[in-house]
Order: sequence, then C-alpha cells, then structure tokens
Amino acid sequence: MTKSKSFLHNLVKQFKRSSNKESQEEELEKIAAQEQKIFSFQTLVSATKNFHPDNKLGQGGYGPVFKGKLEDGREIAVKKLSQSSTQGKKEFTNEAKLLARVQHRNVVNLLGFCGYPEKLLVYEYVVHESLDKLLFTSGNRDVLDWKRRYNIIIGVARGLLYLHEDSHDRIIHRDIKASNILLDDKWIPKIADFGMARLYPEDQTHINTRVAGTNGYMAPEYVMHGNLSVKVDVYSFGVMVLELISGHKNSAFNLDPECQNLLDWAYKLYKKGKSLEILDSKLGSSADLDEVFACIKIGLLCTQSDPRQRPTMRRAVVMLTKKTGVLDEPSRPGIPGTRYRRSRRPVTSSSMAGTSGGSSSHSFTTTDSTTTATAAMGPGGLGSLSSVPCRKSSSSGMVSSRSDPHGKRPMEM
Repeated sequence: MTKSKSFLHNLVKQFKRSSNKESQEEELEKIAAQEQKIFSFQTLVSATKNFHPDNKLGQGGYGPVFKGKLEDGREIAVKKLSQSSTQGKKEFTNEAKLLARVQHRNVVNLLGFCGYPEKLLVYEYVVHESLDKLLFTSGNRDVLDWKRRYNIIIGVARGLLYLHEDSHDRIIHRDIKASNILLDDKWIPKIADFGMARLYPEDQTHINTRVAGTNGYMAPEYVMHGNLSVKVDVYSFGVMVLELISGHKNSAFNLDPECQNLLDWAYKLYKKGKSLEILDSKLGSSADLDEVFACIKIGLLCTQSDPRQRPTMRRAVVMLTKKTGVLDEPSRPGIPGTRYRRSRRPVTSSSMAGTSGGSSSHSFTTTDSTTTATAAMGPGGLGSLSSVPCRKSSSSGMVSSRSDPHGKRPMEM
C-alpha cells in the first residue's frame, strides 16, 4: 500500500463539473491524505488474481465485487466501478467520502481506495455475505435461528444509531435492506453500500431531495414528497425487522389477497391479537415469543405513516435491549402511494425520546415535486399508486412501470 497523496487526483478528476463538486473533491482529498487508505492497482490485481471470474462475489449497484487476498493474509472484497456507469461515478465518490472515517462494529469497514487506472473500493471480506441470500432462500434460512435474527436486529439498530448521531458526520443511509446487511464469521451484522447515503446538518429536521432507494423499503413522506430525514432509515429498518421475523420479503408478499404487503399483514394480525402467526415456521422452538412479540411491535412502530410517530434509532435500541415497560400502540403502517396522513395520536416520549439537539421532526414540507417520487413500483410493492391497505385486491387496479434493474431510484447529489 502506498501513501501517495496524488491518488485522489486520479480518483476524482473526472467528476469536476461545478464549484460544489470541486469542494466535495477537495474534502475527499483531505480525508484520504489524513487516513492514508490508498491501494495501488497492481496490489489489487494480484489480490484478486486479475479479477478472475471465480473470485466474483456478486454484482453491486454500480459494478462487480471480487474477493481477494493481500500479501499479509487479509481477505478483502474489492468493489469495481463499471466503466459505463455515470450514476456509479457519483455513488463511488459518495461512498468513499462517507466511509473514510466511519468506524463501528456494525458498519462495513472500508480499508482503502484505488483511483487509477480503474476506480476500486476495498473492504474487509465478510464471510457469510448478505442477509438476503440466507433469509429469502428456503434452503439457507435454517442457519438463521431466532437468536441470530434477534442479534442481527439489535446490531443493525446500533449501526444506524451510530450513523445518525455518533459518527464524525451525521449520515442517512437511504437504502437499508436485507441485501445491504453483511454477516461476518461471528454472525455480526454490518451495514454496507453507502453509495446513496447523504449527510445532513444537525440543525435541520429534514432535507428535500430527489428520491433514491429500493422498492418496498422507502418511507411514504420520502417517496411522495422527497422529504428526507433519519426517520426514513427508521422506516426501512422496521420493514427489515418484520422480514427477519417472518422470512418473507415485503415487496414480494402474496400470502393474503386482502393485504397489500407484509406490513399490512403484520398489522392485520396484530389487531386481531394473532401477531405471532407471522413468525417464520423454520424458527420452531428456537424463538423467544416475548422477544418476537416485542420486535413485531417495534417493527410496526418504525413503519408508522407519520414520521413523528416513529421512534428514533436511539429509542429503538433502548426498546430492543432494555425492559421499557408498555410500548406505544402502533397505528396502520404507512404505504407509499396512499395519501400521507398525520396520526391523531399525540406524540409520546416513547416515539420521540433520544432526538438529538432537542428538535422534533414534525416539519415536513416540500419545495418541489418530482415525478420519480410518485412512480409506480410494480405489483405487490410498497409504492403502488393505487394501494389501499388490507383491501380486496384486484390486479387490474395496479399501476406498473419498468424500474431500474437494481431496484433503485435515481440519485441527485
């Protein structure tokens, strides 16, 4: 590994299009010089055996990922930027900048960068790869007993709390989902893929931006109005919690024709006093039913329609790890595509405790509207414009459109 400070010049020279971009590049250059996280291209060619197809781990949003081994014995994962990906160039720079100074056991560790002749990000190698490959594949789901799932829920919650409140820069991930959670050899979850993450000022409750995320995980106020706050990540986390409990993917849910998705089904059973019926049958006797019930309720609270009623991640961690008494009563989960309504239930300490700076996130206005925020997300997804919670379904009432092949929205930096 070389400590050359000229590396960032090669990394970002293609991105200089405006004064705002230049200021970001200068900041990234400063960070890289301080952190000294620079790999030579030849080192990574050697580590991956010239990016041999046998070492390919998968295909990311902006390029392939390869497994490699350094001369010192460390195993690495190398994310390679596709030469044809214009959007990927933005995501590459964004991810390199945000992760350069992030250090947490529940966030993937960025070991370094390479900027020339190809753009590469170098991460710690995580043995079990991504959560979705285990959770949504029936043959693999057996390895995820309740204890492991519960620890994954707690670990992701702690990772998000760090990003929202405790990291060097306050970060909104924007794409929390099972495929972006990696599991190491001890089954510790690590949040990955920061290509669409955004920084946000401490003195603001939200920012307005174009929508970027994955169908089935995006909060209604974000999809419909572009209002981005930490509560968007909270919503995505809540979806993932219910997926871990049930073993079903929210956007592909089809067990109940009267319910739009997994969230509706979980809420319907909750109101009938049958919450535990969503529990994955593969968990069998390994499940602690008290923990399961609490996690179902927390998942529903995190996916409330009104972002003010969702807990902060600090509050979510407390609810998951300590005896907090009676939890708030959740109302119907929010579904992108339906009219955004604020709950009449008063905001309580359970949903607002832990908000940093004493500010509340109740001011949700928008300065502009975007067509991407209201695009249909396909049958069974969270974002169908015609969606009405737990109703008699009709395929003729669905609106569909061709979506991005990676399931992501366009990103405006």
